[in-house]
Amino acid sequence: MTEQKYRGLVTYNHITYFLYIISYFTAGLLWIVPIVMNYVKRNDAKGTWLATHFDWQIKTFWYSILMFIAGIWCIASSVGGIGIGMMADMGDIVQGSGILLVFGLLIMGFSIIWHLYRIIRGWIALADSRPVP
Repeated sequence: MTEQKYRGLVTYNHITYFLYIISYFTAGLLWIVPIVMNYVKRNDAKGTWLATHFDWQIKTFWYSILMFIAGIWCIASSVGGIGIGMMADMGDIVQGSGILLVFGLLIMGFSIIWHLYRIIRGWIALADSRPVP
């Protein structure tokens, strides 16, 4: 790999990490841009330590999305249960649905914190010219 291509991939990775961080200020709308960028350039870094950063960001994206969707599913299920339980005057269903609501919120919160942790950890490793595990 030429020095110019190597530097270009390092800069490219800095940009994708930056876009992931900025996505928090765009309500997640920018999440799709860096994941597409990672898939486009992933093969260019094959066999180098930079390949770990592409894989790291791709895995971080997909695991975060799956956790977030699981949290949304829990919340949506709980809201329905709370509504049915209140209309039917069934306190047990309302309590169980409330617990499911809290669980869903915890999953969503965890996915956000985990995503931020992985992006920051990866970006620090990139700045130090190190691969990520």
